[in-house]
Amino acid sequence: MLEVKNLNITKIINNQPLIKDFNLILNPGDKCAIIGEEGNGKTTLLKAIYNQNLISNFCEIKGEIKLPNRLGYLEQMLNENWNNLTVRDFFLRSNFDEEIDYSIYNDYNKLYDVFKNLNLDTDIIESTQKIKTLSGGEKVKIQLAKILLNIPDLLLLDEPTNDLDIDTLKWLENFIINTNIPILYVSHDELLLENTSNMIIHLEQINKKTDVRNIVIKENYKTYVSKREQFIKKHNQMAVSQQKEFKQKKEVLKTIKQEVEKQNPERQNRMRHVLAQEKKLDEIELKENYDVEESINLFFSDNIKNLYNKIIIDYQKNLDLLNGKIINNVKLKLIGSTHITIIGKNGIGKTTLIEDIYNELKNRQDIKVGYMPQNYNQLFDNYQTPIDFLSNKVDDKTKIMTMMGTLNFTYEEMISDIKELSGGTKAKLLLIGLVLDQSNVLILDEPTRNLSPLSNPVIRNILVNFKGAIIAVSHDRKYITEVSDKVLELSEKGLIETVI
Repeated sequence: MLEVKNLNITKIINNQPLIKDFNLILNPGDKCAIIGEEGNGKTTLLKAIYNQNLISNFCEIKGEIKLPNRLGYLEQMLNENWNNLTVRDFFLRSNFDEEIDYSIYNDYNKLYDVFKNLNLDTDIIESTQKIKTLSGGEKVKIQLAKILLNIPDLLLLDEPTNDLDIDTLKWLENFIINTNIPILYVSHDELLLENTSNMIIHLEQINKKTDVRNIVIKENYKTYVSKREQFIKKHNQMAVSQQKEFKQKKEVLKTIKQEVEKQNPERQNRMRHVLAQEKKLDEIELKENYDVEESINLFFSDNIKNLYNKIIIDYQKNLDLLNGKIINNVKLKLIGSTHITIIGKNGIGKTTLIEDIYNELKNRQDIKVGYMPQNYNQLFDNYQTPIDFLSNKVDDKTKIMTMMGTLNFTYEEMISDIKELSGGTKAKLLLIGLVLDQSNVLILDEPTRNLSPLSNPVIRNILVNFKGAIIAVSHDRKYITEVSDKVLELSEKGLIETVI
């Protein structure tokens, strides 16, 4: 069981609260999803519960946390210190700088079961393949395998669905549903949240990000979102009605006062009665609109260069993968403003393919290509500020800051080093860049992977309405269903059109 009492987490740099008077009890069978907009402290909360030292350099932490004996913690990104070590090293070392421990072989049946459930060959435990050559999904799988081998009493998962292929994603859903291990997790995947959660923590920043509200409720994600929308709508309707009634009563009293003063100023009793009513009315605490974080307001221009009947790409190549394999005769022809999504199993080469497509298109003069890689650092100088990054696209700081404001960037985030931003905030920064570039062809590798489930419906709608062409890799089932005109699966046989 996990028990958190009166937890408060505050940023040291500006004394801004992230978590306030937070209480939580997690029992076996609880599947608790942490939701909230980018930068609201979801990962920070997970780290505070797992190991406060991970955030002590930039956050002040107060409160009490009681933990079970064995914790399983899946980081959002695998530590880069593993990159030049082998998969075998990863499983046989507790940490990258520790000695090899062969005790993992003591219970082969357990090892076999865990690997089978994750669709991993047990031979991988002897693999000399370097970690850096694995796909994003393969890295998530080996981390999950290593965690589950230790039979944890509590699982803390930070974006476990990042880069998982659809088959493994479905396995993960079934695992979360059926395990009795209490799980506290962050995920951008709305279907996963809808299908697995039975408890919600919602982290919000309110009062123009000067204060926070932390809601803990025993409901699944879909029910919570629906009830919240209904509550906000009803609350705001009542606020408008009450404020209208208040104004009407004030006007009536004002008219009566004027009549008394005009007709008979000496009628003191009548005037005292009116003044008493006015005072009583002024003492009423009026409802205000429910304070929520402002929704994202971003859109691509309809005036981007028309692609009607233009051949965007006619791709036909043998695809060389990082693991030395080759997929022969991969073909992709895209004409006009079609939205294509590429799916496929982890490690099949989707990122390699989409990088190669981008490299073929990026220098074309007849189209404007925008790119969102899986690894954002390919495009960022981590010591640049977001404003500096966007200033390379347009020389209008006011326009830049206005657009960042529409995506809920604080001023502090605008002037901080990019390396300090959350993954979701970096994703939003890249989206602004794509809009400012007036790109009419978008090459996107997992575009929704770091965005909150509350932001994702808006982002999907923006891309649905994009008038240009899109070539994307995605495992986000709602993205695939809503945004795609055509879905192609990459396999050893090449690219084949399919239906999800």
